[in-house]
Amino acid sequence: MRRSHRIFLTACAAVFVSVGCTRGPQSTLDPAGPSAEAIAQTWWLMAGLFGSVWLLVMVFVCWALFRGRNTRALSQPVRLIVVGGLVLPTTVLVGLLAWGTWISARVTGVGVQPEHVIDVFARQWEWDFRYLDADGAVRARSGTTLHLPRGEMVEFRIHSEDVVHSFWIPRLGGKIDAVPGRVNVLRLRVDDDGGRPMRGQCAEFCGLEHTHMIFAVDVMPPDAWLAWRDGGGDADATDTGRGDGSGAGARAGNAADALRARTRARHAVGMGSDAAREPDVVPSATDVETGP
Repeated sequence: MRRSHRIFLTACAAVFVSVGCTRGPQSTLDPAGPSAEAIAQTWWLMAGLFGSVWLLVMVFVCWALFRGRNTRALSQPVRLIVVGGLVLPTTVLVGLLAWGTWISARVTGVGVQPEHVIDVFARQWEWDFRYLDADGAVRARSGTTLHLPRGEMVEFRIHSEDVVHSFWIPRLGGKIDAVPGRVNVLRLRVDDDGGRPMRGQCAEFCGLEHTHMIFAVDVMPPDAWLAWRDGGGDADATDTGRGDGSGAGARAGNAADALRARTRARHAVGMGSDAAREPDVVPSATDVETGP
């Protein structure tokens, strides 16, 4: 096989492998909602744009190396500097700024009226999801699994009870910090999860067991979600929204639990026997003695 053919086949294989890596429970390139889709489009746009710029630069490098003339003597150096150093970068950056400004509303959910509200409380090292009704009363709660209605905008009110955390569901949108003493708002909608597992996490290092702050996302039909919420969060529906122990929500939840168990085991081995004797408790601000 000729060398050029091998290079071409290797490049094709690399493309197929990279495309396969876009799928996953926490892949930003496998969007399941409008916010994540806008972010993925921006990523692909930037990858294509800067990939093209890189190829253009490589073409000029090869042209300069192999044109067979003195490369130190440029016939029109001023034009090269103006076009390559001023016009091209300015055009690219202004275009990206215009794109980002235009698409920012889709990323943030600004201007879209939310249909449901969920209070999200972060603490070391777990999540507490509280599902509110139209009157602001808590109707259901969950911890390791976040239940969402398909096709309906949800407003998340992000709180922190101790340190700075960060709420992030990569397949649904961007992340937002959970800051003590402040309530941050994020609006997300699930349009099509493709039946694949979806998972969220804390995206801000918050202590030794930061990796335990993961949660599964279970997408349910709107009617089933309302019934689940108004029923107080039926334990049989905690994993799947259907109570059959199958589906993307159950798989993501089981994976999250397994990851937590493996991490705790590694942590115990790494810290020695003291880790097994000492409880994983961090004193809160109210537990610390501040004097008279």
